[in-house]
Amino acid sequence: MPRPRLTAIAFVVAVAPVAGIATPLSYLRTYGPAADPITTLGWGLGLIASFVCAIVGVLLLAAIFRSRPEPLDAAGRPVLQRDAGGMQFVYVGVGLSAIVLFAATVWTLITLSAVAAVPNTVAAGIHVVGHQWWWEVRYEGTTRSPGFTTANEIHVPVGAPVRVEVTSPDVIHSFWVPQLGGKLDVVPGQRNVTWLEAAQAGVYQGRCAEYCGLQHAHMALTVVAVPAEQFEAWLAREAADADAQALGALPGAANFEARCAACHTVRGTTAHGIVGPDLTHVATRRTLAAGTLPNDRVNLVRWIAAPQDLKPGCRMPRLGLPADELDRVAAYVERLH
Repeated sequence: MPRPRLTAIAFVVAVAPVAGIATPLSYLRTYGPAADPITTLGWGLGLIASFVCAIVGVLLLAAIFRSRPEPLDAAGRPVLQRDAGGMQFVYVGVGLSAIVLFAATVWTLITLSAVAAVPNTVAAGIHVVGHQWWWEVRYEGTTRSPGFTTANEIHVPVGAPVRVEVTSPDVIHSFWVPQLGGKLDVVPGQRNVTWLEAAQAGVYQGRCAEYCGLQHAHMALTVVAVPAEQFEAWLAREAADADAQALGALPGAANFEARCAACHTVRGTTAHGIVGPDLTHVATRRTLAAGTLPNDRVNLVRWIAAPQDLKPGCRMPRLGLPADELDRVAAYVERLH
């Protein structure tokens, strides 16, 4: 729903979201019932704070530039006055401030309570694991689709809530898709729950919002909202194993098995590593390395060849592959769709 917005960002906000076009990472305009109340609250509190600052500024300027005669006694000496009539304004100001702050506190608590409650009926359940520095996304199995694991990209149906449970095996992260929901801490040893719901189709940007180490800035998340029938089709494709026979016939199959299978899983093949992201359908994802690079052939080769140059400190080592082997591995990964 429309929100008031600043002139300087009006164009950026106006173009989002459109199906297939990524929205900016902004919370000034939101697109769903899990986020809209927070945005309304933010704008409301911002307007209240601006109004208070303006009133205080006007009164301060009036006090500075106001000119009034100084009272004198019979001998012409200044008279010290403990109260020149200004205390009534202090009393009124304190009283009004207390009322406004109390109302703002009640409004905030009501809003937080409303968005914290996960709807009873959800379209999907997702378990998101925050790693340094990528997101593991596990979809729960249903009667329509078996469960599966993907990475750094969440798909949701338009107009339906999705339950999201978050945890971490290493340090504290924060799950945040500002246009679809509020922040939620991702704490080791603790499972926290939130929910997302997109009111219209689009590609929404998310981030880790808690500093978590060297590559915190390169820990992005993409949420793709599509109509329900497209979402069901995506679930079916993602849940399917890779075509082991077709992959096994590729020249890079043996190279991938030798170099990558210890850390990555490709369902349906003998690759069952759990250190890095599941790569079963990696070719269909929009980005590589948790939003660090667009997912195309050039960047795929760059990432396989020198991950530490592109994302220093990540757990993927430099493999030192010869050019011909690098090309075969990249060609193999491109077929994982």
